[in-house]
Amino acid sequence: MSLLTQSPAWLALKNHQSAMAQQSIHDLFRQDSQRFEEFSLLFDEVLFDFSKQPVTSETIDLLIALARQQNMENWIEQMFQGKKINSTEDRAALHVALRSKKPFFLDGEDVTLKVKSVCNKIARFSSAIRSGEHTGYSGKAFTDIVNIGIGGSDLGPLMVTEALKPYGSTQLKPHFVSNIDGTQIHETLSRLDPATTLFIVASKTFTTQETITNAHSARTWFLAQGGSENDIARHFVAVSTNLAAVKQFGIHPDNMFEFWDWVGGRYSLWSAIGLPIALTIGMDHFNALLAGANAMDQHFATTALEKNIPVILGLIAVWQINFNGVTSHAVLPYDQYLHRFPAYLQQLEMESNGKRINRNGEEIDYHTGIVIWGEPGTNGQHAFYQLLHQGTQTISADFLAPCQSQHPIGNHHHLLMANYFAQTEALMCGKHGNEVRAELQSKGMTAELTEKLLPHKIHPGNHATTSILFRKLDPKTLGALIALYEHKVFVQSVIWNINPFDQWGVELGKELAGQILPELEQAESVTRHDASTNGLINFFKENQ
Repeated sequence: MSLLTQSPAWLALKNHQSAMAQQSIHDLFRQDSQRFEEFSLLFDEVLFDFSKQPVTSETIDLLIALARQQNMENWIEQMFQGKKINSTEDRAALHVALRSKKPFFLDGEDVTLKVKSVCNKIARFSSAIRSGEHTGYSGKAFTDIVNIGIGGSDLGPLMVTEALKPYGSTQLKPHFVSNIDGTQIHETLSRLDPATTLFIVASKTFTTQETITNAHSARTWFLAQGGSENDIARHFVAVSTNLAAVKQFGIHPDNMFEFWDWVGGRYSLWSAIGLPIALTIGMDHFNALLAGANAMDQHFATTALEKNIPVILGLIAVWQINFNGVTSHAVLPYDQYLHRFPAYLQQLEMESNGKRINRNGEEIDYHTGIVIWGEPGTNGQHAFYQLLHQGTQTISADFLAPCQSQHPIGNHHHLLMANYFAQTEALMCGKHGNEVRAELQSKGMTAELTEKLLPHKIHPGNHATTSILFRKLDPKTLGALIALYEHKVFVQSVIWNINPFDQWGVELGKELAGQILPELEQAESVTRHDASTNGLINFFKENQ
């Protein structure tokens, strides 16, 4: 057994859970008329309601005790001080410096000076593109941006540009290519004019296989469609640290935007990786996005644990995963512009906390991380909510929604929000046998048919949800929401004593793919793998 699971705070929570399991969340509301006021927090124009979680004031006190036992405040301080908390790579995790107005020091150097320099470069470049000062080889203004990246170099910018479409340029359309499957880049390029297309190649090392393969395919297409070698410098820019490789590709050094190894990929949209965001929504809105994230950073760094929203949400997640048997977590935005938010959070949480070894290199005996998934409401209601209401899995959920619609058409938004409010209430309260029986009998149904249908129409309820309600999905609010989830993930990692800033599990498949690729190009049968892999490769080779 690990030190954590045998620690006083962990054992106290385990004992507490046994008592809490005897009552439902609905019971907690019946016992306390002030429950919403006690278990909700307000940050600027964002309301966080966790009253539909299976917690009492004692639960929160015990979770805070666990946080203090795990030195939560010290870990937060270390991150903001630029300590090398990414221990396996001997790096700091200073994404908070990317959106800060205050100095951040790393090895005695104020890194915000470099950040400001790159931000100024992004501002100048995006202004030149958006104004038409910087044109394509034909003299026409750019109409399309193709961002070529993968992972954090794709998911963050894609999610933000989708979320902030109402703030984007009508003259400049972003496209994103990440998949090594040639279908994606073919379908993207087939609709574009090379004379008015700007390419952003986003790869820190400029060696990422998927990104560089797609970049070279884009380069080949550009040259075949009328561009020249000399035009590459006007139409391609790089977000990278590998100047030699960037120059070899044909990109002018002035059009390389730097970022640093203390910025993890899934935390990088605030850096030059956010170049497509700045190009699409403009620098003022990009700065508002940064300001929202910085406001959440300050809240996280300075607020007492008991009122600290990322801390509370992270601790509730630990409570659900480690003590209540939650196996997956749905992120359910009732805003179509947030349709890529669940996919973004998949990487943020699952790549960060999907670990089986603690910071000391020891195998752990408790769950870390969780399966993150979701779709916008109300689409999800007609797809997977059946399992949420009546399935056998233990699933928690976050429901997010704006009070104001970007497009107030008729009564659409009231219909949307009626569903938003109804779903969390239904998941908590359910519908029990006596209610179902009375409802069926009121419709004149026979006693025999009533009893036959009764078990199928019962909803057990007692499903935990957190509601996040905000005034409007503007750049500042989105920045705060993203930073909230970044810090929530960090809080969980501190409790579990794991490093959330490395991702060694991503590498093994890449290594094996590199070994298999030459085998696909050879005529002879493959025999060196296991029987299944050999059979699959050989079938592919026979049928390609």
